[in-house]
Amino acid sequence: MLEINHVTVCHGKKEAVSDITLHVQKGSIVTLLGANGAGKTSLLQAVSGLNKITSGSIVFEQNDLTNQPAHHIVEKGIGHCPEGRHVFPEMTVKENLFMGAYLRTARKGLSRSLQMVYHYFPVLEKRSRQMAGTLSGGEQQMVAMGRALMSQPKLLILDEPSLGLAPRLVQEIAQIIKRLNREEKTTILLVEQNTLLALNIAEKGYVLETGRIVLENRCAELIGNDHVRRSYLGM
Repeated sequence: MLEINHVTVCHGKKEAVSDITLHVQKGSIVTLLGANGAGKTSLLQAVSGLNKITSGSIVFEQNDLTNQPAHHIVEKGIGHCPEGRHVFPEMTVKENLFMGAYLRTARKGLSRSLQMVYHYFPVLEKRSRQMAGTLSGGEQQMVAMGRALMSQPKLLILDEPSLGLAPRLVQEIAQIIKRLNREEKTTILLVEQNTLLALNIAEKGYVLETGRIVLENRCAELIGNDHVRRSYLGM
């Protein structure tokens, strides 16, 4: 479904990621692991059109999306829930969700999409008229995820969905990610600092260090890898 082929992203003269090749199969959950500053967010932003790549290609469902504008990439079926939530604080929850459905195709299915988001995040229906800036961190994360889902994506990119959340909410978000994949058939590319959580959710994982892929394997195998256990699981 998604093919990232030998992609390099630079910030000024510095390479954020270098010669990355990564594949995401339709219907799967794939996780990208690595420490802060490894280049994970830079790569996700390149897929979403928020970062230009200096070499390589990004292909989605056989469409070349290399350095296409972000709105064009959303139209092709990629939704992005960024790190840090970035809700519109002075807008209601419902208005924030509607911002994710600005595409003409998404507007046609607006009612169904809204009910789907409320199904997975019932607290958002209760808070639908509340200003997003007054919500808890966990509720704001749900708004951000729901907003991305409103575009009816085939591929959902999640950047640090559990960041800063209480342990109970972390597990709740994890279960929702698995349900979206299983019930809605949404393919997911996940970046998550909680390595054990990510490896338990995803089927395949890539380990990114200083801008390069150093390991790739099925998550069941990565959990038992000595380098992963020592560097990311504290074992």
